[in-house]
Amino acid sequence: MLSVLAQLGFPTAVLRLISQYRVTGQWGHLAGLIRGSWRLCTGVGVSISLLVAVTLGRFDADTWIDSVPLQVGVWMVPLFAIAQLQSEMARAVQKVALAYVPFRLLWPFLVAVGTLGLAAAGVPLTAVAVEQLSLLTLAIAIGVQLVWLRRTFVGEFPPAPPVYRLREWLRVALPLLLQGVFLIVLNPTDILMLGSMVGPEAVGIYSVAAKTALWSSFVLQAVNTVAAPAFATLYTQSDRGGLQSLVATVAHWIFWPSLILAIALIGFAPAILGLFGPEFVAGRWPMTVLILGQLVNVGSGSVGYLMVLTGHQDQSAFIFGCSALANLILNAIAIPFLGILGAAIATATCMAIWNVVLHILVVRYLDIYPSIIFAFWKPKSS
Repeated sequence: MLSVLAQLGFPTAVLRLISQYRVTGQWGHLAGLIRGSWRLCTGVGVSISLLVAVTLGRFDADTWIDSVPLQVGVWMVPLFAIAQLQSEMARAVQKVALAYVPFRLLWPFLVAVGTLGLAAAGVPLTAVAVEQLSLLTLAIAIGVQLVWLRRTFVGEFPPAPPVYRLREWLRVALPLLLQGVFLIVLNPTDILMLGSMVGPEAVGIYSVAAKTALWSSFVLQAVNTVAAPAFATLYTQSDRGGLQSLVATVAHWIFWPSLILAIALIGFAPAILGLFGPEFVAGRWPMTVLILGQLVNVGSGSVGYLMVLTGHQDQSAFIFGCSALANLILNAIAIPFLGILGAAIATATCMAIWNVVLHILVVRYLDIYPSIIFAFWKPKSS
């Protein structure tokens, strides 16, 4: 969570701005953005880690908290921030392997090999030892990604003296940071409130149901990984017809596989949830409600990316802020009456509402119709 603050909203900002500068040929701005955002996120991340480490160091070993594992682990903050920033830079130039292989594949592989090596050498696998291994291997993965990224940029972008527009970039990035904070609040609200109002058993059942329901939005995340940079490019080129055609195609790619997954998950819910234990079958109906909410999410199309990658990040952040508050209120009302089903209804309702509102705003601001409903009827952009 602290790494989100260290990122300052720049990962999503560079996804938009790199695409914009490539179209307009502002190579100096692009060079300044890449260097400036990397240095800024690194500096803020190191500052946060240092501040937290010093604060934790004030705790004695005899107090209620053992601060040593936290003092070591907190240095993940700048590394996570850099990894996310570099991954989004790679996505902006449509290098999906470069974006995800170092952080999602290479790092876990190095951790696994390193852990086996420590065990073979007889080194105790304490929390601090594994944290230190994770820090080292993550730094290696980031270094590999950085070298790969630099070679990609040298091959694709003409050399130019860097031009820095920090105030302009922060004007884009900070609302995205705020949106990221709201998402941090949104995601665990139902689980935390269930734990405080009902108990750990309900949290266990609901968590399994919620995580299983997320599979119905897997295709949305996968397709957006590839399609999002093209949204910014087409918008910068003022190609509304091309953008409408793309979002209509993306709507089909997203919705139909997601619908098949949703039907399968709902139809085989007792068997799937039963894999975790017979008591987890009680999460069937909450899972069904959450899947229906996810169908509204995937059916609305890539509304979140369309907002933030076309310069409407302020409105998007406001919607997510209102959604975080609404989610809190709805869960507080529904959980005492309906338990885990109430949490599912509140969460799914909130998700559906924010997607519908974002869809309305995309149509209003962009004259683009991204949902599966409009994918069958493609209105001409004005």
